[in-house]
Amino acid sequence: MRKHDPQQEQYIHLARLGWDLRVLGISTSVVVPAAGPPVLEIMSVSGVRLRIRVVHRAWGWVFIWRPWWSVLWRRREWICAEADNAADMIASAAIT
Repeated sequence: MRKHDPQQEQYIHLARLGWDLRVLGISTSVVVPAAGPPVLEIMSVSGVRLRIRVVHRAWGWVFIWRPWWSVLWRRREWICAEADNAADMIASAAIT
């Protein structure tokens, strides 16, 4: 398998998550800025834009959706990108 650069890998994870959220009835947008990492945007029920990033840690890729200071400190604000229930977890965050 061809090795991707980190930003391509991030995009792949976010696109897959976006598709999984679409299946759950949640609209998403993948934002690929000219500089910086890609993000997945969804609107919460309360109208707040939720920006999901994917970062690489020693044990693999994880999705995060809270400010930088809570990146990996609060379990309910991150999930392993390979988790079968990643879309469900993030969808529940969008409901609030």
